[in-house]
Amino acid sequence: MSAGCLRWMLSRTVRVACGGGSGYWTPASRLTICSDRSNIIASSWRWSPFSTTVGDTGQAPVAKKKKNPHGDATVGAVGRKIPQQHIQVISEAGENLGKMHRADVIRIMDEKGLKLVLLSQNKDPPVYKLMSGKQIHEEQLRLREKQKAKAAPTQVKELTFSSGIAAHDLTTKLKQVESWLEKKHHVRITLRSGRGAPAVDMDTSLDQMVQQMGIMVGFVSKPKVIRDGQAAMCILRPPSAKELSQKNKAAAELSADSRSKTSQNKPESKTDTTEETTQQ
Repeated sequence: MSAGCLRWMLSRTVRVACGGGSGYWTPASRLTICSDRSNIIASSWRWSPFSTTVGDTGQAPVAKKKKNPHGDATVGAVGRKIPQQHIQVISEAGENLGKMHRADVIRIMDEKGLKLVLLSQNKDPPVYKLMSGKQIHEEQLRLREKQKAKAAPTQVKELTFSSGIAAHDLTTKLKQVESWLEKKHHVRITLRSGRGAPAVDMDTSLDQMVQQMGIMVGFVSKPKVIRDGQAAMCILRPPSAKELSQKNKAAAELSADSRSKTSQNKPESKTDTTEETTQQ
C-alpha cells in the first residue's frame, strides 16, 4: 500500500471518530473538537443518576437504625423458625418438659396458642420457654421497670436535729423521713447533743428514735458515734423484699403463738362442769 493511501485512511478515520464532515480539518481543530466532546460526555456522566461523586444529589440516603430506648430489656418470641433441631423446653407454668424435637414444640405451640422465648443460648441444648402473649407482655414490663430502677441514681436526703428536740417536733421529722423512704430515697440522720446536755450514748438515743417510726426501715449504716462522741449518725434505706418477707413471716408466727396461748387459757365449758357435777 502506498503512503498516500495510508495517509488518506488515517485522516478518514480521525474525521469519523471526531464526527467531522467532508471538509478540511487541521490537527489543531480536530484536537479541540474531540476535547470538547470528551468534556461534554464526562460532564453528563458526572451528573447522571449512577454517579458516585460527592456532589451526587440523586444518591439515596442511608437509613439509620433505630435505637431501642430500653436497651436490652426486651423479651421476644422466636416464632416457628427454631434454629436448633433439639431444645430444652420449659412450659408456660414453669414445668421442665425436657429435651424435645422442634417439630413437637411447634405442634404444642399450635395446639395451645403459645409462643417460644429463648432463655439461655449457652446451654446444651439451648433452653426455651413456652409463654402466652400476656406473659411476654408482663415480662417486658418487669424488665423495663428493673432497667429504669437500675439507671436512676439513688438520692440521699439529710436531716439533723438536737437530742433535746420536743416530742411533737420529733414526730414531724420522723414523718418526713417516712415520706422520703416511701419514695425510695436514702436518708442520713444526724443527732447532735443539745446545748448543756451531756453527750452520753448518742447512738443508742438515735436508734430509739428510729424505732419510733411507723414503717419498717433498713440500714445502709447503723447508728454510730461521730464527732468525738458529740453526735451520732445513721443512713436509712427502704426495706428489701427479703426483709419484708422475713417480717411478715415473724408476724405470722407471733400471731399463731398468740392464738395458741389464748386457746390454752380458755375456761372450761359449761358442759364439762355439768358432767363433773353429775358424776359427783
